[in-house]
Amino acid sequence: MDQIARKLGLKTDTTIFFVSAGIMVIFLIALLIAPGPIGDAFGAGRAWIVTNLGWFFIFGVTSWVAFLLWVALSRFGAIRLGGNDAKPDYGNISWFTMLFAGGIGTVLMFWGVAEPISHFATPPRPEVAPFSPEAADDAMGFAIYHLGLHTWAIFTLPGLAFAYFIYRYNLPMRFSSVFYSLIGDRIYGPVGKTLDVFAILGTLFGVAVSIGLGTQQINAGLTELTGVSDSVTTKVLIIAVLTTVAVGSIIAGLDSGVKLLSNINIGMAVGLMLFVLVTGSTVFLLRSIIETFGIYISNIVPMAFWNDALAEYTHEEGGWGWQGSWTVFYWAWTVTWSPFIGIFVARISRGRTIREFVLGVLFAPSIFTLVWFAIFGWSAMEIDGIGQEARAALGAQAGALSDAVSESVPLAMFAFFEHFPFATLIKGLAVVIVAIFFATSSDSASLVVDMLCTGTPDPGPVHQRMFWGISEGVLAAMLIVLAGEAGLTALQQVITVVGLPMFVLVFAMMFALMRGLSQENLSEVEVGKPPRAEQL
Repeated sequence: MDQIARKLGLKTDTTIFFVSAGIMVIFLIALLIAPGPIGDAFGAGRAWIVTNLGWFFIFGVTSWVAFLLWVALSRFGAIRLGGNDAKPDYGNISWFTMLFAGGIGTVLMFWGVAEPISHFATPPRPEVAPFSPEAADDAMGFAIYHLGLHTWAIFTLPGLAFAYFIYRYNLPMRFSSVFYSLIGDRIYGPVGKTLDVFAILGTLFGVAVSIGLGTQQINAGLTELTGVSDSVTTKVLIIAVLTTVAVGSIIAGLDSGVKLLSNINIGMAVGLMLFVLVTGSTVFLLRSIIETFGIYISNIVPMAFWNDALAEYTHEEGGWGWQGSWTVFYWAWTVTWSPFIGIFVARISRGRTIREFVLGVLFAPSIFTLVWFAIFGWSAMEIDGIGQEARAALGAQAGALSDAVSESVPLAMFAFFEHFPFATLIKGLAVVIVAIFFATSSDSASLVVDMLCTGTPDPGPVHQRMFWGISEGVLAAMLIVLAGEAGLTALQQVITVVGLPMFVLVFAMMFALMRGLSQENLSEVEVGKPPRAEQL
């Protein structure tokens, strides 16, 4: 393999690179040969996981939030990532825009209207009446629970573990380095390489699912604007075009490509949000933003522990209930991103203290997410009609958005903009924002996958980075082909199955980090020097 790598001009760990690439190629071939059986297998796997292990996902993420807050507020919070004299490589604004755009920008565009409206029309709790004020409060509470502190804890825990072990101990920039305190020098052997290969494959699948969701929304927007067909062929063409854009950003690198696209895109997204605020029911929305903070704060603890345990007795269909299709899917999907976002956030966070890192990564994006959902979600529910009197006054227009979402989730944002001035222009802008979020997620993931292979923050050869960018696009296209018309359901099945083993590994990171931090009590441990084996 070393000879092949030299002939191809690669600068990477050949075992990690070729095994990861080989498994991915084998899976793509299998998708081409037998898409039906593979789809059935993922469907059966998802059903088993949701029924038997959904509680584990919910308990796990809540425990990560508690652990991270404890670490930040403890004496360990003063530890600086990268040495006591290290300074942050990026200013606060660029740092925020990069981690946000590379994180869940596409998710907010996809679910900003669709999720609140879905919960508004079909409340998670069986005792809540659809379209009622209580349903509206619950819709906002659950939407922000899914995309607030808990989602960012899934990114923050791996990010902190990466930053701590890589910068504090001068270990390679690889997934396996996080487990140094548990397995020691075995991170350099077969065990460590297996962990690295798995992290690369999980990242590729997680980003591919996000690309698939983003592509569905772009296709829906283009159908609204131009009448282009909403089909698998169109989606594959969209992936091809935007993968080309992402590869261009990969070639430009982190500072010139990812940073520039992130800053542009977050500015456009904020502009879109302010447009809805100003042209919508401004006073109502300003009041609702403040109220939404209260809804989130008062509900976060019960929601964080709610497992729908009485679903068998409160739902006609019995079984697991609502959370299997929402909360478990979110956590399984997000955790597949965690190596990618974690190492990416670690890469741009060198020089910050643990306290600054944890509080910044947890709270800054969560606050933005809350404001985003408050503006888009409450606007959407007001348009649909909150309560019997409002819906009676709207007449035939009542429930228009709910009907649009039930017909096509990717269409939700564009149906929403029909109720605002300059609808065509705003829809076009929304398509551009989703497309750039798509590109920033893809190029960030490609750079990170390359780092996981090389073990250094320095970029590999251009064609090596391009390979991973193209691979993500091809994998996303194949998942779209596999998904067919039932796109969202099929993508949920794939990511839930892939997310389970990754979830277990991230859970283990918490214990690895706790053990690593405990070594800070030892006076022999120097900054940038790992503890001796007998100290672990």
